Amino acid sequence: MIRLVQISDCHLHADPWARSRAGFPLRQLEAVIEAARGARPDVVLVTGDVSQDETAASYRLAEQALSRLESPWFWLGGNHDQPALMADVRALHEEVDLNGWRLLLADTSVKGQAHGELGEKRLARLAERLGADERPTLLAMHHPPVAVGSAWLDQIGLHDREALWQTLAPFPQLKLILCGHIHQAFHARHALPGGDVTIYGCPSTTDQFLPGAEDFAVDEASRPGYRIVELQRGEWLTWVERVDL
Repeated sequence: MIRLVQISDCHLHADPWARSRAGFPLRQLEAVIEAARGARPDVVLVTGDVSQDETAASYRLAEQALSRLESPWFWLGGNHDQPALMADVRALHEEVDLNGWRLLLADTSVKGQAHGELGEKRLARLAERLGADERPTLLAMHHPPVAVGSAWLDQIGLHDREALWQTLAPFPQLKLILCGHIHQAFHARHALPGGDVTIYGCPSTTDQFLPGAEDFAVDEASRPGYRIVELQRGEWLTWVERVDL
């Protein structure tokens, strides 16, 4: 069995004492990391929006905090991130071997925009990678590939999601998609010819968004958290853990 922990949407600033709407992003990230360490993950995945102010210093703070983990960790960029600055601090990977499973990481960011797109070249590259291995596969991206039921979030979701699903249709080994961006626990299913693909969203380590809101709203009653995914023999079990501050 492989135990994967997903962390998402840290929104760090160069200033370690900077505030978010509902707290202190660095302190909250550190609390989530400490809790995640106790879950004894085999691997940790950070699904984007690591930075809020897109500074090199914010990524160094993230790297220092995440390096307290006692397991390998990998990250991908979101709409608030600068991939070149991230790569200067720690490499960006396209794929991680999880023994009986594969983890593929896809970049959905569009420079200067809040929404996501993969585009023809990234979709072609994703199809190439999927076609190279028939093991059960987990795909990670920042933007959700389905509507989440909040009008304002759905406007800045993955704009070419229909093209993504067409690309994924020939590959029944794709079982799961993990996304960030939405700052809330979420799950949905999308039917493909080879079987359903299950999509999971993750709480943010900082502010939580109110599910189902038509306009932007912070869920002040919720807490930061992370997702655990246990992978074994083509099957999985997943749940969200919340962190007291």
